[in-house]
Amino acid sequence: MLPVASDPTVGVKVGFTPLIKADRLAKRLGIRELWIKNDTVNYPTLSFKDRVVSVALSRARELGFTTVACASTGNLANSVAANAASAGLKSYVFIPSDLEQGKIVNSLVYGANVIAIKGHYDEVNRLCAEIAGKFGWAFVNVNMRPYYAEGSKSMGYEIAEQLGWQIPQHTVVPMASGSLLTKIHKSFQELTKLGLVSESAYKVHGAQATGCSPISVAQKAGLDFFKPVKPNTIAKSLSIGTPADGFYALRVMKETGAACDDVTDDEIREGIKLLAEYEGIFTETAGGVTVGVAKKLIAAGKIPANDSAVLCITGNGLKTLDAVVGHVGNTREIKPSLREFETLLANENLSTVTT
Repeated sequence: MLPVASDPTVGVKVGFTPLIKADRLAKRLGIRELWIKNDTVNYPTLSFKDRVVSVALSRARELGFTTVACASTGNLANSVAANAASAGLKSYVFIPSDLEQGKIVNSLVYGANVIAIKGHYDEVNRLCAEIAGKFGWAFVNVNMRPYYAEGSKSMGYEIAEQLGWQIPQHTVVPMASGSLLTKIHKSFQELTKLGLVSESAYKVHGAQATGCSPISVAQKAGLDFFKPVKPNTIAKSLSIGTPADGFYALRVMKETGAACDDVTDDEIREGIKLLAEYEGIFTETAGGVTVGVAKKLIAAGKIPANDSAVLCITGNGLKTLDAVVGHVGNTREIKPSLREFETLLANENLSTVTT
């Protein structure tokens, strides 16, 4: 059900990441049942983008391309760089120059040609469209985009299979371009048409950062179109002010009766901490957006407390350390002395009692 002519040749170990029953976080958020689709451990670059790149580069090789490229807010660049290296392909990745250092290093280490553009993602993307036309390279999210986008369906296929061939009542998906949300919906539709799952009602909810929320703003206003924005958020991986699939994401949410919301930078950090402290999963800022929006939707009754939901966590927190440094507590330093440690504990216990 993926658009390659033969067996995949790139990223053959990608996917089938854990679906984790998150009982502690469910209780904290006030919902009967909660699952985490954990793409923070996806292979090889710890994000869901490995799914789309596997399909796009497998197809690119079938079509005879030897140079591959992308415009990226980070995770896609990492995945193109890594998968191209493993396949012996030359790669160029184009990124905004203010990207997190962790993601820049995670592209450079694979030997990719990393080009930093002084501008936001939409400007990077426009340049890449021109380069693709002039040089004839396989840009995974430009001229190879139809193949790339279909790779996202694998996340939806896995969710249904891991739930015992059932479609979840609610799925919460972070949105940058909006493509992942539309493809998860498409995967559920395909499984239903094939008779692999029973037909049932479901909702696919969208999550954005307040500092880049064109789809969320439009959905909450009841509009079928969005107004482009200039991104200003710590969630760099979701910072696409003119989302290519925004119109279709709005349509999917309307068709499934779903909701959408957005969260501030502080709420994103809170979402990261909640998932880490209650389930032991360290997610990047996009995952903080998903958890934060899920919390809002549950509190508002848009995801009923007696229902079941899946949260799509799309990237690893080790990639966005800059966003949480100074916001997750501090170390306590002592000499190698038992007495000093006992004093530390006594002071902490006293502080807890006092507060």
